[in-house]
Amino acid sequence: MARPVIGEGLRLRHPRPEDHLRLLAVLDEWWGGLGGEAGAQQRALLLPRLYFQHFTTTSWLVEDAEDRLVGFLIGFLSQTDPDAAYVHFVGIDPGLRRSGLARSLYQCFFDLAREHGRSRVQSITSPANTTSLAFHTALGFLVEQGEKVVDGVWVQPDYDGPGLDRIAFVRRL
Repeated sequence: MARPVIGEGLRLRHPRPEDHLRLLAVLDEWWGGLGGEAGAQQRALLLPRLYFQHFTTTSWLVEDAEDRLVGFLIGFLSQTDPDAAYVHFVGIDPGLRRSGLARSLYQCFFDLAREHGRSRVQSITSPANTTSLAFHTALGFLVEQGEKVVDGVWVQPDYDGPGLDRIAFVRRL
């Protein structure tokens, strides 16, 4: 199946192990130093090297004409649930936000999930990340019912550990 157009002058490819540190290096800049040193460590811990070794065929990097990293999507097909695929982490260079690049990366992942017989894609975000909530719902993701409601949104308490509540999304393909 043909992949969506990513953008003029941009190149889409699967990540390789040598991309790991390169990607970690842009996270603080792209997230504006959110959360200080603790936030930087949390973001790095969300992207261990194993994603660049074992999930490369279901993940993408986007580079510009100067080979600068400008976007990425790390995702995988569930090994436990044959109907599910999961988007783990997505980032876009702030200068390219609202350009359609993130939507195109998700479309690549949706196409791949369909090609592998998956009927739904899941993802999560922090309740504080209202931009992510708006983006996911605009892409057709639904918020899964949780155990509590925060600011009018269902939340899964302690999803990623004590005090680490998350909003869980699902999108039917």
